[in-house]
Amino acid sequence: MKVILALDQGTTSSRAIVFGAAGDVIAVAQKEIRQIFPQQGWVEHDPQEIWTSQISVAHEALTKAQVSAKNVAAIGIANQRETTILWDRLTGKPVANAIVWQDRRTAGICEALVERGLSGLIQNKTGLVIDAYFSATKLAWLLDHIPGCRRRAENGELAFGTVDTWLAWNLSGGALHITDPSNAARTLLFDIRRGTWDDKLLELFDIPRSVLPEVRASSEIYGSTSAEVFATPIAIAGIAGDQQAALFGQMCLTPGMAKNTYGTGCFLLMNTGLDPVTSEQKLLTTVAWNLAGNLNYALEGSVFVAGAVVQWLRDGLGLIRAAAEVEALAASVPDNGGVYLVPALTGLGAPHWDPHARGAIFGITRGTTAAHLARAALEGIAHQVADVLDAMQQDARTQLTVLRVDGGASQNNLLMQIQADLLGVPVIRPHITETTALGAAYFAGLAVGYWRDTDQISSQWKPDKVFEPQISKKALSDHRENWKNALARVITTDQNKNKSASSLS
Repeated sequence: MKVILALDQGTTSSRAIVFGAAGDVIAVAQKEIRQIFPQQGWVEHDPQEIWTSQISVAHEALTKAQVSAKNVAAIGIANQRETTILWDRLTGKPVANAIVWQDRRTAGICEALVERGLSGLIQNKTGLVIDAYFSATKLAWLLDHIPGCRRRAENGELAFGTVDTWLAWNLSGGALHITDPSNAARTLLFDIRRGTWDDKLLELFDIPRSVLPEVRASSEIYGSTSAEVFATPIAIAGIAGDQQAALFGQMCLTPGMAKNTYGTGCFLLMNTGLDPVTSEQKLLTTVAWNLAGNLNYALEGSVFVAGAVVQWLRDGLGLIRAAAEVEALAASVPDNGGVYLVPALTGLGAPHWDPHARGAIFGITRGTTAAHLARAALEGIAHQVADVLDAMQQDARTQLTVLRVDGGASQNNLLMQIQADLLGVPVIRPHITETTALGAAYFAGLAVGYWRDTDQISSQWKPDKVFEPQISKKALSDHRENWKNALARVITTDQNKNKSASSLS
């Protein structure tokens, strides 16, 4: 029996999933990775731990599936995006810890670039806003702050990569220094229309071209694993950033189709086809994938805090003992009791992009209970998604008819019902919610002929549960208005500093 092995390297854990021909999950293995916080606003990972944990769970998953390496048709990689790693080409050793996508140490550099009036140039080329979220300023920081790194990089001694590149390098024993357009598009160094690294951007961020990986398609045979990794060589044949992989795994192949992943944050992507849509609503224009030589694009909105607010209810306030308890607690009251929680615990993402905003709770009375706070927290997640979707529909000039969902919090039925109510469209959770890993598996399987084409794999997508909107238009309007009033009170951008928000109704 031939299978596909998907490596899903995320922010908090490394996972490996073995898939069968029907897109079914045969075995799963997972291992958490350490979160390193050297100082406030800094977030790091140990690159060696990323690699050792990932290859460990790969072997564990194959053992659980009772499958040997010779029966693996191909390996696909999905990865946390933007996280930046720099290593020695000769030894393969990192020069420093990885700087994680959440890290804010280069926010000042980004603000200086904005003040220089470079936002338009960078958005036109990359589809992105200037933010510490992305890789370019992280890489520049490493080159400037790790002794000798800039000189060594200019001499061709160092290699840069996001996590996909680091995994492919190690899987191949250093033979492959590659990435795909979905990851390259998240660096601020890639021209998404031409599909190449951009000399002007490299000059702007002072990045030597010699450190960059080769950009390959999202689905092709790049090479094979080395003998040190598996006894039998396995084709490495698919790469995509985790959110684009989830978009593909959800089979959102037609322009206008969208998915939302509920994890630590939320990531809402809408397929825009072969045309990159320039956002006027502060969303990101990104490469979805390169399949059969064609660049496909998406609009993306990132919510920084989603599942993390439930973790805060557990760890910060002690309202629940386990994250799964939040649904029952929130469902024990019929509504939020007038309480609105804006979960801007690490600032606000799209479409507001306010790194200085902080979380707040409004509408507390003597009658407010832990259940009301729990419900307001879930609603805060869903309102943020609705904000992104409103902006996305304006940019794409299309009305969403359905939202496909995945991620851990998509198992929360109350949250999904709240989401359907606030969007006014059905929310569909698929039968297989491991869509990030599934997307990576599909890319790899298509490259080696394990699956015939996208029509075949589309036929395998099946819904598990559909959540239909249930509230009235008046109730929806009131909820959204109250949310916007609460949101206005935490936004710190200049245009809002002098604007007093309306009282909550």
